[in-house]
Amino acid sequence: MLKIKRIYEEADGNDGLRVLVDRLWPRGISKERAHFDRWEKELAPSDELRRWFGHDPERWQDFRSRYREELEGQGELLQEIAAAAAKGPVTLLYAAKDEEHNNAVVLKELIGKARK
Repeated sequence: MLKIKRIYEEADGNDGLRVLVDRLWPRGISKERAHFDRWEKELAPSDELRRWFGHDPERWQDFRSRYREELEGQGELLQEIAAAAAKGPVTLLYAAKDEEHNNAVVLKELIGKARK
């Protein structure tokens, strides 16, 4: 099972492996309160892409395409997370306020495809 969740939400027993997938540390949260198991900065969008996107929903489709291109070199890590999700719950953690237009949404799609 693979799901996404804002890092600001409380951790719970159904989260399983908690993987932070942002390049920058989330504002206003301590590492103790974050309750994450892994921080995979390599799976985050590049600084350039992140700045360009700016969480603008009008740029969402272009962001998804460009981000997928950036992730092409991360196949092994994506497979590793897919394998973990096949064994138990995995929660991808992100800090963005927009729950529909963020990198964790794209990662969930890609990892879901990698599992098939």
